[in-house]
Amino acid sequence: MIDLHYWPTPNGHKITLFLEEAGLEYRIIPVNIGAGDQFKPEFLAIAPNNRMPAIVDHAPNDGGAPLSVFESGAILEYLADKVGQFLPKLTRPRMEVLQWLYWQMGGLGPMAGQNHHFNHYAPEVIPYAQQRYIKETARLYGVLDKQLEGKEYVAGEYSIADMAIFPWAKLWEGQGQDLSQFPNMAAWLARIDARPAVQKAYAVAEEIQDAKPANELSEEDKKRLFNLD
Repeated sequence: MIDLHYWPTPNGHKITLFLEEAGLEYRIIPVNIGAGDQFKPEFLAIAPNNRMPAIVDHAPNDGGAPLSVFESGAILEYLADKVGQFLPKLTRPRMEVLQWLYWQMGGLGPMAGQNHHFNHYAPEVIPYAQQRYIKETARLYGVLDKQLEGKEYVAGEYSIADMAIFPWAKLWEGQGQDLSQFPNMAAWLARIDARPAVQKAYAVAEEIQDAKPANELSEEDKKRLFNLD
């Protein structure tokens, strides 16, 4: 059993995508970042950077005590190795996947997150910041679009790289992007959106979010959601 400490943000979606694709048994423990759950001592014990998602694997492959993992990229890599899926074992294809996983972690996620913040939730309008992050997001999507030319998925076969990138790329419209400029990315988004496991993962997100309807979220809640804790 995997305990998933989760809230429906792009970083949270990455892990439900994997768990649904792999068919692993899991239990969601909501971490309401609008209510400050990420600062509770019991959560900090497994996620010292006070950011979700985090997991606790009650049946790690080494047969030892339950193992906690924080940071979404590390979680994806751990789970892929646990089940032997979505991350090749051979050096060259493995590095192809990991490069694109870290591209998302170090580039697309932070830049798109700042894009959302300055264009939707910042307390004051800062045109320089808005344009800086819109342009950098567009540059990154250009890189992704080029990588996807002639490919169904980012690193060839469907992998944890796709699972990491998709929840952020899915929000292109709110990031001020024109999807017609990225036709390979558009086809890739549609391809992943059609996967049954992806649809199940997003249904899970709706169930969690329905516990507090969007129209009841405070502005502070929204800022936290799209600082994407």
